[in-house]
Amino acid sequence: MRLLLRFLAWLDLPANHRLGAMAGRLVYFLSPRYRLRALENLRTAGLAPDDGALARLARDNAAEIGRGAAELAWALFRPVEDVAGLVKALDGWEAVERVRASGRPLIFVTPHLGGYDVAGRYLWSRLPVMAMYRPHKLGWLDEVIREGRNRGAAPDGSNVAPATMAGVRMLLRHLRKGGCTVILPDQVPGEGEGEWVDFFGRPAYTMTLTGRLQEASGAAIVFCFAERLPGGAGFRLHLRVREEPLPADRGAAGRAINAGVEELIRLAPAQYLWGYNRYKRPAGAPPAPGSLAALERDPGKRW
Repeated sequence: MRLLLRFLAWLDLPANHRLGAMAGRLVYFLSPRYRLRALENLRTAGLAPDDGALARLARDNAAEIGRGAAELAWALFRPVEDVAGLVKALDGWEAVERVRASGRPLIFVTPHLGGYDVAGRYLWSRLPVMAMYRPHKLGWLDEVIREGRNRGAAPDGSNVAPATMAGVRMLLRHLRKGGCTVILPDQVPGEGEGEWVDFFGRPAYTMTLTGRLQEASGAAIVFCFAERLPGGAGFRLHLRVREEPLPADRGAAGRAINAGVEELIRLAPAQYLWGYNRYKRPAGAPPAPGSLAALERDPGKRW
């Protein structure tokens, strides 16, 4: 697998994306479970006007997810400046610079949309970003990811924090000094680390970390993603700054975060990770409210 990743990193981006798109479509047709989950999540989101448009969007999404998997090799094996150089256009960077000039810290909220690894590398190349890292379950892949991320890390490792409470404290100290961080807001958190709030009209267990960090540091929130341009032409980085504080209530803060993420997804719906089990109930979490709790009692029910 390491050799395959190195081969994908050696290819130019158009060729890399062509192979990735083919692989993504193949997985979509060979994996009924993945296909049905992607279709169900897309139907829940209501982004297609009819079943025909839904099927086309799902197929386009499969190709985009394949492109994203292939471009991961670029992010891991190419120098940070090469990956950052894939960003060809900026939408909203002026607002980021204005907030930075005031000395205020920034929390970049970057969902699994478009080239999220490319977005992270670009931000890392231009701003004092500290990122959290949770070891991957696959040992060989974790080793590759660590090697790749070390290319952009500070020599003393001071801009990488473990995904633990000690890491959260490191992150908070960094923000209070005027630093920046990147949060993936749509990963299902563990027990006690989230709230059930709507995501495209359906309850999803949503992390509260972003709100807690913002409240404790006074940071501005920046909703951000790197839109994949056609033909391997690079990426357009979209940035939406929210300067007002998130609500103090954890549920209301989660709804505000999810609303911001939904706004980004509507800009490029085919590029979101619809095959992810976003609506699952993690072990130890309280039951979901309303219709989702009913679905858990009756697994045969369909949305």
